[in-house]
Order: sequence, then C-alpha cells, then structure tokens
Amino acid sequence: MLAAVAVALIAPSADPDLSWIAGYWLDCSGGREVSETWSDPRAGLMVGHALTLSPSGRVSFEMARIGPTPQGLAYVAQPGGAPPTVFVLAESAPGGAVFVNETNDFPSRIIYARDGDVLTARIEGTIDGQARAMSWSFRSAPLNARCPA
Repeated sequence: MLAAVAVALIAPSADPDLSWIAGYWLDCSGGREVSETWSDPRAGLMVGHALTLSPSGRVSFEMARIGPTPQGLAYVAQPGGAPPTVFVLAESAPGGAVFVNETNDFPSRIIYARDGDVLTARIEGTIDGQARAMSWSFRSAPLNARCPA
C-alpha cells in the first residue's frame, strides 16, 4: 500500500494546462504586424498559426500544434510549410512554458509567458555558432484585428 502511494506522488500528473495560450494575439511593434492564433485545448491538442507582415510587405507564416508526441507533450512547428520540427515541453508553470529541441540550431528553445493580456514569445538558439534570440510581445485582440495603418 505504501509503495502505491509513493508511486502516485512521484508519477507525472496529467499534461499541464496550457489553455492560457489560447486566443488571438497581435504584435504591432517595429513596423511589422504579427498575429498568432491558438485554439483552446481539445482532447489534449491545441492548434495554432502565425502570420507576419514585414514593413516591406513580405509575408511569412507558420503552422503549429501543441499536443502529445512519442517524445511527450510538445510544440510542433512548421514555419513556411516546412516539415515538422518537434520541441518537447521542458518546463511549465501557470502562465509559462519552455519547449526544447537541442538538435535544432535555431531555434532550439521556444518560450511562452503570459501576464494578463500580454503574451510574450521568444525563440533562442545559435546561427553560425553565435547565440541568437527573437522576441514578440503580443496583446490579446479581437479575432482578425489588424495593426493601425
């Protein structure tokens, strides 16, 4: 009986609640327009997409999902329609999550944090042996809202 209780205490609990990522998020900094849209979790799966319009008019996109993989709960990214890259959940807390893929040079880490109506996203890794990072600060917005012209 005591062994069963000990196992229950150290066994991982159900997947963490990442529902705080769900919603429509907009970053209008630096003359660009970046939106991320995330579904609420359903049966352990969240689906997202991002669209970036640069000041020059260049458009890029990414499809992503957060859900179960053979490696565990993971963020699976497909920027520009590329083949999937898996980033396994390494850390989570209420309002924060870090996903890692040490075999991918850039990014090797994807970090999300939420504080009220602000969702911060950051990617980190190396390019040509140099540490690099990119960050976004999104605000919650109505679905399909646009940055002011």
